[in-house]
Amino acid sequence: MSIHSRISHAFDNAPVLPLTRQSRYAIISDCHRGCGNSNDNFLKNQNLYFTALTHYYEQGFTYIELGDGDELWENRKMSQIIEIHSNVFWLLSLFHERNRLYMIYGNHDMEKKKAGLGQSVSASCFCRKKQCAWSLFSELKFYEGLILENPCEDYRLFLTHGHQADFFNSVCWRFARFLVRYLWKPLERFGVLDPTSAAKNYVHKDRIEQRLGLYAAQTQRSLITGHTHRPHLDPQAPYYINTGSCVHPRCITCLEIACGKIMLVKWTLSVKRDRTLFVARQPLSEYLLPFS
Repeated sequence: MSIHSRISHAFDNAPVLPLTRQSRYAIISDCHRGCGNSNDNFLKNQNLYFTALTHYYEQGFTYIELGDGDELWENRKMSQIIEIHSNVFWLLSLFHERNRLYMIYGNHDMEKKKAGLGQSVSASCFCRKKQCAWSLFSELKFYEGLILENPCEDYRLFLTHGHQADFFNSVCWRFARFLVRYLWKPLERFGVLDPTSAAKNYVHKDRIEQRLGLYAAQTQRSLITGHTHRPHLDPQAPYYINTGSCVHPRCITCLEIACGKIMLVKWTLSVKRDRTLFVARQPLSEYLLPFS
């Protein structure tokens, strides 16, 4: 199957959500939530993420997780990740209760496409305060792609993780997982980076982004992805858009869709004049959607 076919396949049976000036979507990719050890790249930005997610919940946004939300290559059990990051999953459950949660799987959490995973593994979480298990998600589904559509203007946004443009991390993902779990994970502790990762190998990153951009241009589709961890929103060429990730050294990046525009946003730790710390939201770029 070609790159073009793999990406297009993600949208064959994808849910279609409304896209209007009243729509409010927060799109975050590549959280890589782990089990709290030294390999858990999410730990350093967990407070930034929780603050951003709380903001989007209170402001009425629908949350879309664009793949690699959980690190299931380095970790075998989803239940351990939920236990460590129970506050995050509690907040995600509030989105789910109000039908404002959509989950897309990527290469690092490909296991989520298995039927019944949402009901069995992610169905409950242990509450330390009450010393009992409480319902987390019910009938949670994971998708390979989503489509945001404005039928009046015949305009659509196509959302998927983006690993489909990466042969090794899509077609050969089981072998890639084996290498990460048993080779690169131990070596990462000594500073050796995975050369097959699109997030850590810049030559590979450039190649994947060129493929995604070429697909978007050839199909005339506005494509929103993650996978490479490099945020991208060019108002002059809005066909290919990238959310970035939650594992940047000092910030997380994401996309907001609200008031008829797409905005690339950075959440970072900042300092006030009185030297107190606070979480700052900083817009980086925006694109006005072509409908009234």
